[in-house]
This record gives sequence, structure tokens and C-alpha cells, in this order.
Amino acid sequence: MSAEPFSVPVTVRGYETDIMGHLNQSVYINYAEHARWCLLTEAGMTQAMLLGKGVGPAVLEQTIRYRRELVAGDEVEVTCAFEWGGGKTFRIEQAIRKADGTVAAEVSVVIGLLNLKERRLESRPDEVFKELAADPGLFGL
Repeated sequence: MSAEPFSVPVTVRGYETDIMGHLNQSVYINYAEHARWCLLTEAGMTQAMLLGKGVGPAVLEQTIRYRRELVAGDEVEVTCAFEWGGGKTFRIEQAIRKADGTVAAEVSVVIGLLNLKERRLESRPDEVFKELAADPGLFGL
């Protein structure tokens, strides 16, 4: 497992800003989810693999702490760090950082893997990730 969390670069686009010129609050969620899917891809997991296993990620709770404004043209890094508790859910802690290292926002997400047939959370999502991922170390496993 690497010392630094996984991250992806994103450039704030003008059409994502609100009337004050700030990144619209709903777009932070899009950036966070984009980074999570990029991490799955990097680890060798695809949506098709998850569907083939009959599971899908379900966001159960999401908290965003806005720290500094972002405006069109800002270059940011969006990080992902998984925290496993051994139960049906896991947490992903994310930061959206400006190029100078300033944290613009922090996103904390509680997720479970929904069994799409039974409509219940998988009891051990970490085991599913270990089974499907080519590189489970990216998830801290």
C-alpha cells in the first residue's frame, strides 16, 4: 500500500460554477465520485465486473466540508482513502486540493455493496473487493 492516497487531477470548468463564480456545491459530489470510479478502474475493477458479481456500490451517507472556494480554471487533485471496519459498510475519506496544497473541500462517504438480487448489503464488502480487484492494495486491503 502506498503512503499517499490515490488521487486524480480535475480542472474546474466554467459551466460548473454558480452565479458568484464559485464551483457549484453539487459538483463537489461529482468530483468525489469521479475519483472513486477512477480508483476502481486503476485497481482493475469495472462496472461490468461488479454487475457480473451482482453487486453495486450504494452511498449511504455523504458529508462535505467546504474549506476554500474553487473557481473556473483551478487545477485540483481529488484523493481517495478507504477505511474498512469489517462490517457491511466502509468509509472513503476524500480531499479536493488546490495545486498549492490548500484543501478546498473534504468529503466523507459511507458506502455498502448492495446485492442487486436480494436488495441487501453484502456482509463483507472487503472480501468482494479482494476477489475482484487486480490490485486490492489500492483499497488498503
